[in-house]
Parts: sequence; C-alpha cells; structure tokens
Amino acid sequence: MKRIQPWFPTFIYGDRLLRKGGAAFNRELHKECHQLRDFDREGQRWSKANYPGGYTSYGSMDKLHEFSSTFMDLAKHIDRHVRAYARALEWDFGGRRLAMTDCWVNIMPHRTAHSLHLHPNAVVSGTYYVATPKGCAGLKFEDPRMSKFMAAPPRLPKTSDANRLYVTYPAEAGKLLLFESWLRHEVVANPVKSERLSISFNYDWA
Repeated sequence: MKRIQPWFPTFIYGDRLLRKGGAAFNRELHKECHQLRDFDREGQRWSKANYPGGYTSYGSMDKLHEFSSTFMDLAKHIDRHVRAYARALEWDFGGRRLAMTDCWVNIMPHRTAHSLHLHPNAVVSGTYYVATPKGCAGLKFEDPRMSKFMAAPPRLPKTSDANRLYVTYPAEAGKLLLFESWLRHEVVANPVKSERLSISFNYDWA
C-alpha cells in the first residue's frame, strides 16, 4: 500500500449535452426562457426579493419539464448523462430509478450573483448552459469538508488539484454539469454586461 493515498473523492460530471444540433436546440431554449420571464409575473416578484437584478423561475415555475415540450426534450437528453453519472458513482437503486423532479430557468444580467447553497431533498443536481457571454461567471464548488477543518493551516498559494479548497467550472453554452446535491456551490457576480442564461434541475430516486 502507498504511504499516502487519496480517499473519499467528490465527483463532478461535465460533458456536452448533445453531439449534434446543440446550437439549434439552444436557440429554441433561449427563446422560450425569455418568453417565460416576460410571462411569469409571480417569478418576477419572487426574483426581485430573492434574486436581485436577475430572473429565476425557481420560486414560481420550477417543474418546466412537466408542461413544456422543449423542456421535456431537455430532460430526456439530460437523463442519459445522469444514468452515466450514477453508474460512475456505483449507486445501487434496488430496482428504483432516478427521475427529474425540478427544473427552472436562471437569467443573470450584469452583477447578478447566486450565493453558496446546496439542494436539499435531491440526489443529483446540475445546470445546463444556454447562453454564456465571454468572461461570464462560472460555477464555483466548495470542498465539502470545509466545516471539519477546524485548526487546519491555510494552503499554499499554489496547490495540487487534489488539495484545492474551491474549483470553478467555466460556463460554456451547450455544456452540462452534474454533481451530488449535497455539494455546496455558487455563482459569483456576473462581471460582463450580457446575460448569462442557464437551466438548473434536480433528480431524486423513486
């Protein structure tokens, strides 16, 4: 056995949603997301109070995969990736399966941010990027052991990937990210003038 071995890794999945037709699919999603924002008065009010500067349908219409054919197609495409992720994690569902439970839109104009959070009552969470202007904020993940470090010394300015306390995945249109729902993450204030548009979702097993 090696003198030092890494244990208890955290797995984050990233891949293109589609191999072909992704740009056309994103144009359709982009159009529908803006139509939703213009229509969703309740979501606009919720966002004003809870998502300053931006719009999210999280507080109003968070099951878009259940009534929109475009979002139903999105869920079908995501399902394939979630199954691959679950296989890599070696989960045993005992005859049950993972299914999308929530799906909502996030539109982040200049300076809009989303503070550190996790997704309770879910197993897998993720985001799909529809519009990502150059230089927009990525998705930042926090080492899940942070609350246990207590008297641990700070890390060196440059550390190996295995010893980093945070990692940020760039936001790329057409890219899908999946992670376990207990993993805390955030989006820092969008530094660019153009809107960053993503779709977030949760999966549970049933």
